[in-house]
Amino acid sequence: MRIRKALTTSRIPTALVATTLALALTACGGDGDGDGKKKTGGGSGTGAAEQTVKLPKLDGQTLEVAAVWTGTEQENFKKVLAEFEKRTGAKVTFVPAQDPIINFLGSKIAGGSPPDVAMLPQVGAIHQAVEKGWAKPLGEEARAQLAKNYSKGWQDLGTVDGKQYGVYYKAANKSLIWYNAKVFENAGASEPKSWDDLLTTAQTVYDSGVTPFSVGGADGWTLTDWFENVYLSQAGPEKYDQLAAHEIPWTDPSVKDALTTLAQVWGKTDYVAGGADGALQTEFPASVTQTFTGGDQPKAGMVFEGDFVQVNIGETDAEVGTDAKVFPFPAVGDAAPVVSGGDAAVILEDSKAAQALATFLASPDAAGIQAGLGGYLSPNKAVDASLYPNDVQRKMAEALIEAGDDFRFDMSDQAPQAFGGTPGKGEWKILQDFLKNPKDVEGAQRKLEAEAAKAYGD
Repeated sequence: MRIRKALTTSRIPTALVATTLALALTACGGDGDGDGKKKTGGGSGTGAAEQTVKLPKLDGQTLEVAAVWTGTEQENFKKVLAEFEKRTGAKVTFVPAQDPIINFLGSKIAGGSPPDVAMLPQVGAIHQAVEKGWAKPLGEEARAQLAKNYSKGWQDLGTVDGKQYGVYYKAANKSLIWYNAKVFENAGASEPKSWDDLLTTAQTVYDSGVTPFSVGGADGWTLTDWFENVYLSQAGPEKYDQLAAHEIPWTDPSVKDALTTLAQVWGKTDYVAGGADGALQTEFPASVTQTFTGGDQPKAGMVFEGDFVQVNIGETDAEVGTDAKVFPFPAVGDAAPVVSGGDAAVILEDSKAAQALATFLASPDAAGIQAGLGGYLSPNKAVDASLYPNDVQRKMAEALIEAGDDFRFDMSDQAPQAFGGTPGKGEWKILQDFLKNPKDVEGAQRKLEAEAAKAYGD
């Protein structure tokens, strides 16, 4: 079995960061500012950013930036690009991309019109872009910003064969469960600390007349996040690293244990809104909004996903910290899991303008703008936490920075995109099939191993 050695993340116990996050979330049952508005003093999420990095004048130059972001997330990022335009005179066009973004970029490159910069959501995609000769190394100015503002772990995630290619502009804590506070209050449910507690809480919510979980099964990546959190906590960091590198097969007993545990939710009658068929027709944004609409009788009481859930909660009448609350994904094994993800800016067409944009995105100037708009976390340690719009977001950001390199990166995002990042194929499709038939644990394992072996070239 081939061992992937390109990825160089920290190999650390996750208990420390899990404890930090748990304490952070416990400390923020509501917005400490009272009015839900962000604190002032460090800049503004509406376009006024402190200028800590000098950018060149680029009048008349044009740039295209591709990303898979849609909706509010895309609109917020466009505000960051608008600030770059204002400060440099360049004209930047956002290019909507489709998953898998590597395939999208391949078609653009084959057609002779690649974007100048792409926001890549998988570590594996960065490595593929380098292997294909598409990605260009970052220049001195961008590297200087990374060295100044980022921990080594986040720098390493964007490094291939000793060269820096990626700027991790956006981070995600993917170990959170959000809940409708009114549903919990009516049911007499409490925030769980362990997996067994979670099952008890789910039954309490069910007994009150509300379906416990909303699952966005139409988007296979949400299912990989479910698996990774259970697996990391139950099997432990060492096994997690081995499976992520395909050093152990998906037929390993540890995978069987994790899938069996998942089936305690996915296979429980009436625990998932709409049942398996309904979940497989529910896209991620709808999985969030249906949890926080309908007053105290929503379609579900809880939804699992990362900090970015706040963007979609913002499309409802619910207030984060009061109507919509959050707790860390509970411990299945000895420690609660902390799985992180992120999106990195990678240069495809090298130019003064593209390098300047990478430098800007590596600075606190850019991240500070989007921080103030909500639904976003930055791994940039120079971003003033007061810019985040509420206490929940601020505490998450502080916990992320305090953790330093103490995290595990999303497993499917480390995999070759054919296995871990393609709709309708690989891990995404097999876990969708497992959601529909969670009794077939061994069948799912065999399919996962066959697809992984093919994608990793074993």
